Amino acid sequence: MIEKVLCAIVLLVTFSTVSAQNSNDTSRLREEIRKLDLTHAAAIFGGDAAALDSLMDDDITVNHPTNRIVKEKKELLDLIRQGVIHYTSFERHPETFLFFENMVVVMGTETVVPAEGAPNAEITLNRRYTNIWMKRDGKWRLTVRHANNVCPNMQENP
Repeated sequence: MIEKVLCAIVLLVTFSTVSAQNSNDTSRLREEIRKLDLTHAAAIFGGDAAALDSLMDDDITVNHPTNRIVKEKKELLDLIRQGVIHYTSFERHPETFLFFENMVVVMGTETVVPAEGAPNAEITLNRRYTNIWMKRDGKWRLTVRHANNVCPNMQENP
């Protein structure tokens, strides 16, 4: 009987420790990805092509809010350099993080004001976004992005 009680205690302590470690690992990873996600937003806002180049995977695919699917990092960086992607205001608010092996999905909202010369110039746009970060060669990189403008007459669910 004592052996069964001791075995149960050992199992309980082991599972509690593993659970706490997983929770701590997830918290650290969540914070790391949140920082990367906000760094990506700051790089877009600042037109920092070099920072974006280091944050994005070479094979990035973006379902862009201008109704285009952009499949090349070079094309995205060219759009930044040409001012097609340029903002006078850019706020990102990550809301949900989903964790998978070597992949984290971030979902949230963005409020942007495209600059003069960009599509929808000087109009405040509210967006929903999904960014998929994948760990490749030991480094987290933005691999897939979807951003869509929310229709002005859309209301949040009660």
